[in-house]
Amino acid sequence: MSFFKNLFSKEKKEQLDQGLEKTKESVFSKLGRAVAGKSKVDEEVLDKLEEVLITSDVGVSTTLKIIERIEARVAKDKYLGTNELNSILKEEIAGLLAEREGDEREAFSLPVDKKPYVIMVVGVNGVGKTTTIGKLAHQFKENGKSVVLGAADTFRAAAVDQLTVWSERVNVPIVKQAMGSDPASVAYDTLQSAIAQEADVVLIDTAGRLHNKVNLMNELGKVKRVMQKLIPDAPHDVMLVLDASTGQNAIEQAKAFTKATEVTSLALTKLDGTAKGGVVIGVSDEFNIPVRYIGVGEGIHDLQPFNRVAFVESLFG
Repeated sequence: MSFFKNLFSKEKKEQLDQGLEKTKESVFSKLGRAVAGKSKVDEEVLDKLEEVLITSDVGVSTTLKIIERIEARVAKDKYLGTNELNSILKEEIAGLLAEREGDEREAFSLPVDKKPYVIMVVGVNGVGKTTTIGKLAHQFKENGKSVVLGAADTFRAAAVDQLTVWSERVNVPIVKQAMGSDPASVAYDTLQSAIAQEADVVLIDTAGRLHNKVNLMNELGKVKRVMQKLIPDAPHDVMLVLDASTGQNAIEQAKAFTKATEVTSLALTKLDGTAKGGVVIGVSDEFNIPVRYIGVGEGIHDLQPFNRVAFVESLFG
């Protein structure tokens, strides 16, 4: 698969700026208070900066890495003015994301040798998982790809109904069974249908129950095994959807899901409604899993491919 830095249109950049506005305002107001009356980055400023980053939901371990990097710069340059702190933060966070985000791919590109390309979508109920699937389906379709949806969250009638509404809205086929059916059976039928239709991409919704990690692990494992009877290397991507507005709770969910199954990409939703956008930095760093998409609004096009350069520019620009 070829990977490229995503080129953002002016419209996409404006969406991103608006989506991160609450986080940006929060970070800058906290930064302003941290450096008030100070001209030089010293130990006291660094202590306050650590507090700013942690309270912006960047996370403790990621915050400590950023502080260590800035401490190294202070030691090397001897004098750093607080007026430089914003650009320094921008550089160090961009550098950290660059180390973690190793494979920014061209938006909605798919490998030519994997057809259909199977994406299994996981995440707890309420994070915007089904909405994310619907928006992905729409954008893949807009990019000339044929899509099939699989309603394998058979434990909630609302989940199947919601996905059906999305399938009708974006005009893509859906495979579903009665509520309470075996999720693996739905996944198998979905792949069978996608192969028969020569579809480009399959999006499989899964149950979001986290009360028992063993059950979750067994269920997701069974779904994978059954799909592999038809496509030996399916799923090609296990995408974990997290709600950015839950802050540190999103990081806890990521810990639980990465223990339960192999997660290969992340999507963070609801960034526009929260000041907790710093969680994107923490999640990306802590789990070393690429953030593939971010949700910056309610609209069907407001799920954007994540671009670390554009993200940091919007946050600290």
